[in-house]
Amino acid sequence: MNDLNEALVSISDWLAINGLDFLIHLLAALVIFVIGRMAASWLTTVARMQMARAKLDDTLIGFLSNILHALLLAAVVVIALDVLGVQTTSLVAILGAAGLAVALALQGSLSNFAAGVMLIIFRPFKAGDFVDAGGIMGVVEEIKVFQTYMRTGDNKQIIVPNSNIMDGNITNFSAKETRRIDFTFGVGYDDDIRKVKAVLTELVESDERILKEPAPTIGLLTLNESSVDFVVRPWVKSADYWPVYWDMMEKVKLRFDEEGITIPYPQRDIHHYNVEAKPRETGSSGAGFSQGIDPKPPQS
Repeated sequence: MNDLNEALVSISDWLAINGLDFLIHLLAALVIFVIGRMAASWLTTVARMQMARAKLDDTLIGFLSNILHALLLAAVVVIALDVLGVQTTSLVAILGAAGLAVALALQGSLSNFAAGVMLIIFRPFKAGDFVDAGGIMGVVEEIKVFQTYMRTGDNKQIIVPNSNIMDGNITNFSAKETRRIDFTFGVGYDDDIRKVKAVLTELVESDERILKEPAPTIGLLTLNESSVDFVVRPWVKSADYWPVYWDMMEKVKLRFDEEGITIPYPQRDIHHYNVEAKPRETGSSGAGFSQGIDPKPPQS
C-alpha cells in the first residue's frame, strides 16, 4: 500500500512540474497525426490519379497506392512520437531491421513483384496476346503483380511466375498485324520446275487472305538428295496465319496430285555386288581341320 501511495505521489509531483508541457506536446502530436493522416490520404489519391492518367494496370495502381499510404502513415506516426518526446531512433532501427528480415524471407516474392511491375510498365504483351514466355506458349488471360495467367491451346490454365517470364525470351505472336508464313514443298527431280512454280504462284494468288504487299516470295530453295525444294513465303494478317497455313498445305497436295507432280519420299540408291567366297586354307598340323575351326574335345 505504501508503494502505491509513493507512486501516486511521484506521478502527482511529475504532473505538477511537467503536466502543462506534456499536455502541449500531446496536443501537438495529436494535431500532427490527424493532419498527417489527412495529408497521407490526399497524397495517395493524387498519386492514384496520376497513375491512372498514365494508364497503368489497375492491380498495380492499387498495390502501389496501398504501399504509399502505409509509408506515409508510418512517417506521420514517427513524427508524432518524436514531438511527444519518445525516442524514435531505436524504433526506426527496429523497423528497418524487421523490414530487412522480411525482404530476405520474401526475396522470391519480391523478385516476382519487381518482374510484374516491369511487365505492367513496359507491356511486352497484353491480355489476349498469344505469346511464348516463361517456357509456356498460350494466350495471356491476366497479368498480376506476382504471376501471369495463361491459357494453352488445349484450354489449360497455367500460372507462370513473373520472374520466369522476365528472365527469358518473350515471343509475342500477336504484337504485329501481319506475319509471314514459311512453306517448303519438295518435288521430284523428274518434274518440270517451271510447272511447279506456276502452280504454286496460282495457288497463292487465288487466296484473298494473302496480302499483295509485301509481295509473296516463291522460288527454288535447294537441290536436296531426294527432292527439289521450293520455298513459298506469303504475308497474311496475324489472325489468318493458321487458317491460311492449313488450307495451303491441303491445296498444294491436291493440286500436285491433279497435275501429276510428285512429292518424293527420302530415298537412296543401294548397289549390291556378288562376291565369290574364297576356299578356306587347311591347317599345317595335318590334323585335317580347317583353319579357324576348333577340333572336337577329346572323348573321355
